[in-house]
Amino acid sequence: MRPDHENEKIVNIEERIPKIKEQRKQKANRRLISFILLFFIMVLIIIYLQTPISKISSLTITGNEHVSTKQLVKLSQIKEGESEFWNLNKGVTANHIKENKLIKDVTIHKQFPNKVQIAVKEYANIAYLQKGNFYYELLENGTVLPDEVTPSHAGPIFVDWDNKEKLKQAIISLNQLPASIQELISEVYYVPTSANQWLVKFYMNDGNTVIASIKTFAKKMESYPAILKELSPSDKGIIHMEVATYFEAFKSKKKEDER
Repeated sequence: MRPDHENEKIVNIEERIPKIKEQRKQKANRRLISFILLFFIMVLIIIYLQTPISKISSLTITGNEHVSTKQLVKLSQIKEGESEFWNLNKGVTANHIKENKLIKDVTIHKQFPNKVQIAVKEYANIAYLQKGNFYYELLENGTVLPDEVTPSHAGPIFVDWDNKEKLKQAIISLNQLPASIQELISEVYYVPTSANQWLVKFYMNDGNTVIASIKTFAKKMESYPAILKELSPSDKGIIHMEVATYFEAFKSKKKEDER
């Protein structure tokens, strides 16, 4: 090996040594800074957990109309100034609130450091129950609200239903219908017979009557607009949907009664 080549290698190594030392120093500094930051973060967490700031200071509830805010706060089991913000389980809290049969959905948002926002969605009012001269709201899950009201929209009116279980099932089936068909229904009566305890009679806003079963009308009523298209606008009568679907004109029924 040439002497000048060996000298060149020695010079290169000597030049690199300061750079290596500088790199090691920088790594050590970064480690020290990371350790200090981690230490301070842990200290801050401990301070946060040990001070009142970790307690929920603000609970806001929105979206409720029929259920009072006071009731929802009680169901949530959240106590301002006492409940731990970090320990709040959103799923568990939502399930507690849903114990109220009027609540359909719950969304919970936690805002650091100690604020909680709860948005509830109640079951919608889709119809009314008439008892004598009084009206009560019927929700989409079949619940009858206890307070008397004046009907404020053109929802179907269920007249004098005494069978609560059949009423609930009828409402749940009604909710499966498109809104466009629900709006065509004026009044609904429970008309059971000894042969069929599930019969209902719909008085439609267009002047027709539909007789169907609570068990199947959600599916069969979907064809109501198509049936109307096959009839003359002057044809009014009873559309039977109990088993097979067929139309019976009112005038034909009158003639049979006259015989």
